[in-house]
Parts: sequence; C-alpha cells; structure tokens
Amino acid sequence: MNYCCDCGKSVSRKLPDGDTHERWVCDGCGMIHYQNPLVVVGCVPERDGKILLCKRAIEPRYGYWTVPAGFMELGESTVHGAMRETLEEACAEVEIGHLFAVVDVIDAGQVHLFYTAKLTSDFSPGDESLEVAMFGEDEIPWNDIAFHSGHYALKKYFEDCGQNNGVHIHELRRARS
Repeated sequence: MNYCCDCGKSVSRKLPDGDTHERWVCDGCGMIHYQNPLVVVGCVPERDGKILLCKRAIEPRYGYWTVPAGFMELGESTVHGAMRETLEEACAEVEIGHLFAVVDVIDAGQVHLFYTAKLTSDFSPGDESLEVAMFGEDEIPWNDIAFHSGHYALKKYFEDCGQNNGVHIHELRRARS
C-alpha cells in the first residue's frame, strides 16, 4: 500500500496507539488502513452418494478439480455465498447443510469455510469451469485437486460420511526454510 484511499497522501507502517499490530497509517490524515483476511466459502454438493466437482477454467490451478467455492461478497451470508459460487461454477442449485470444515490459509490471508450440501438441480459448466462431474469417493481425482483446503474438506466430508460430527479446523502455513 502506498497511498491513503481517503485523502491520497502517502502511508507508512506504524503501530497505532492501543493496537497490537503494525498497520498502514496515512501520513496526512492519520487514517488507519486495516487489512484483514478474506473469506472463501464453498460446499461439497452430494447426490446419491456422489460429489459434484468442477474443473477450473481460470487461474490459479487451471485444469484442476475443486469443490465449488470462492470469495464471499459484501452483503451476503456465508451460506448464500456458498450457494452463489455453486450456481456460478456449476450452474447448480444446492440446499446447504451444516458447516463442517474451516481452513486458515495464513500465508494467503484467507479463511475457507466449507458446508455440506444436497444437489437439488441439474448441473453444467459455468464460466469458471471447463467441466463438472459427479464422483464417488473412490473416483475422485485426488492428485488433481486444485487446493489443499478443498482436498482437506473432501477428506473430512468422507470421514464424517456427510454427518454433523462437528467442525474440523485446519491451519495452513508455508514451510519456512
């Protein structure tokens, strides 16, 4: 960050009074610019024991498989965000169940939330998907899953057999050398 979005003056890293973290602070007006994690929401849509996956048509991880998920929008709930992402990526409607996995992707500044879901409509590739398909647990292309968080969510989903066994929490950090 170089400039204040409020007045346009330069910003610098400072520890504001009473704060515990350095922040970008405007050198002109003193506005504190907080930068907080982004929320990614998604679901594991199931029908007849099979899971709907989407093959990505966008970067990052073009051509890899994923559960429908994406960044939450302002003005929507996490549930509605997961439903919207499924509609955008798989042209599919779902009935959201329960939250079952939370993944803190610390180095990316993101928190990923995954819900169980029942697939309630037909499906087809959306603009962000090359193809969409249903997979049984033994058919999932495990080596071609786009993101660690989605892989984690799928594993936990099958461990729970889709039941409400609580929320699984996972923390991701890059290995430091």
